Amino acid sequence: MAELILTRKENRIGFITLNRPEAMNTFIPEFADQLDQALWAMEKDDDVRVIVINAAGKNFCTGISLDQFKNKTHQQYRKFLYGIDAFYHTLDMLNKPTIASVQGFALANGAGLSFACDLTVAAESATFGTTAINVGLICLGPAAPMAKIIGKKKTMEMVLTGDMIGAAEAERLGLVNKVVADADLTAETLKLAEKLVSKSPIALRIGKEGLKRLQDVPYHQGLDSMDDLFATLCATKDAEEGVQAFLDKRKPDWKEC
Repeated sequence: MAELILTRKENRIGFITLNRPEAMNTFIPEFADQLDQALWAMEKDDDVRVIVINAAGKNFCTGISLDQFKNKTHQQYRKFLYGIDAFYHTLDMLNKPTIASVQGFALANGAGLSFACDLTVAAESATFGTTAINVGLICLGPAAPMAKIIGKKKTMEMVLTGDMIGAAEAERLGLVNKVVADADLTAETLKLAEKLVSKSPIALRIGKEGLKRLQDVPYHQGLDSMDDLFATLCATKDAEEGVQAFLDKRKPDWKEC
């Protein structure tokens, strides 16, 4: 199996690198599986205290590969999306702090991956967006962590319009912790990771658990509900038309079915 996800350890920091740069690090089932396995391996590794997720190439991740949205029934889409979105559940269940290091485009599930990490460092030129609505789909997976960070109205605006925002605006909204010069992204991410490594591991673990308990909406139930709705949409003619129109570089012809 190709190494779609790369891992390494250095000074108590575990690095997980998205490694489909030729495809803008888009999600396919094998990619999602390897990401989820890497996260759990880092969680179980006593030599790792902090996990950094970064990406090879110019872009962090631009969502689910659009060639995956065809010739599936509702039940097949449901199974597909549960597998693709497993990382949302995993990131929330991990005891160790996670940091997303974002360059280029972080769109749809790529934006969701960044938002679902505990902390996010972004390059100045990074661009974020829940853009699936623009091809007749909808970013309900990313909405699960987004809604907890920025609330209902702004999440509704971003998910329903598909508009993209820059790193500075993402920081203003609380979706990003720190914006740095593009050339400094790796160094600044490492600096933050090293700061966390210097803290008490048990204090970090208990602190993260305590903060999770402050959330008042059942996260996993909400995320599964979002995937159920997304699977329903994916099986419609309009969803297939939106994706095909995008691939064909033409305006979609919505059928409302």
